[in-house]
Amino acid sequence: MMEQDKNATQQLTQHPSLGEGLGRPVIICVGRQLGSGGHDIARMLAMDFNAKYYDRELLNLAAKESGFSEKFFEQNDEKKGFLRNLLSVQATHLSGASLYKSNFSQESLFQFQSDAIRKAAEEGNCVFVGRCADYVLRDMPNVVSVFITASMRDRVEKLLAQRSMSPHQAKRFILDAEEKRASYYNYYTGKKWGAAESYDLCINSSILGLVETEKLIADFIRKRFSLTSHL
Repeated sequence: MMEQDKNATQQLTQHPSLGEGLGRPVIICVGRQLGSGGHDIARMLAMDFNAKYYDRELLNLAAKESGFSEKFFEQNDEKKGFLRNLLSVQATHLSGASLYKSNFSQESLFQFQSDAIRKAAEEGNCVFVGRCADYVLRDMPNVVSVFITASMRDRVEKLLAQRSMSPHQAKRFILDAEEKRASYYNYYTGKKWGAAESYDLCINSSILGLVETEKLIADFIRKRFSLTSHL
């Protein structure tokens, strides 16, 4: 899996842009398990469809929309329970903007981020990573939702290559992070994070590797929307 990750990194710079001339916008929403390679696959899809890539970039957009500092969104990224965190945030993290028209609630930051997602989606082809984008854009045409999984062994291996920890600690880190991610998604969408019925396509990147997994997803998207590849 680690060798496949290296190949995928090379593909990020070598992969041809296939999205030009498709004729209509394509919005791709990517959910992912931690360590599944979802970020790399999403970047390749963005190159494939000549689309803008949004991951943490959404935090900056949401901050601009709301008047809050980007750091505040980072602290609450994909976490349920914004109101509790607001009580402990320092005043320097906030701008002078009103707290969402003086009616701040636990859902307000989610609303700011949702507004930023919709605004970005209106500008053309986009790939969104996480942050309930599939739910936020559910009424838009040409939206496809994908969930990427991988074996726990591969995910632990990837985390160990990035952080100094034991395999047991890595697995615990993954499970804790995904519990929070699932809680966030389930709370705001009414769906179940990672469940097949919540997405158009679920795929295990451990089977084909990142590059071939991306190719399979791209082919699915073209067939889903009757798009013509110029390969």
